[in-house]
Amino acid sequence: MRRRTEQMVVFGRILLKGIIKKIMEQETAKLFAIAILMGVGTIFPAIAIGWIGSKGAESIGRNPEAAPKVQTAMILAIAFAEAIAIYALVVSLILKFVA
Repeated sequence: MRRRTEQMVVFGRILLKGIIKKIMEQETAKLFAIAILMGVGTIFPAIAIGWIGSKGAESIGRNPEAAPKVQTAMILAIAFAEAIAIYALVVSLILKFVA
């Protein structure tokens, strides 16, 4: 029984490789990789920016006297989070036009 299952798994992998090879060419795979990279590279920084803004507003609400210090740190942290999205954009452009 186990040998039969292993044979089916191997056959499935070979069949899947053949199907992927016929359906997806190298250019298509590259475009999918770029799409995934840009999706992940923009979703997580967007979540981080929202979280930073939320926590900054919450801390300013708790202690209004510290608003200038909190606002400066918050803007700096948002800039660093946005830089990650820019890095993802640069890498995807390199993949698209250079590689």
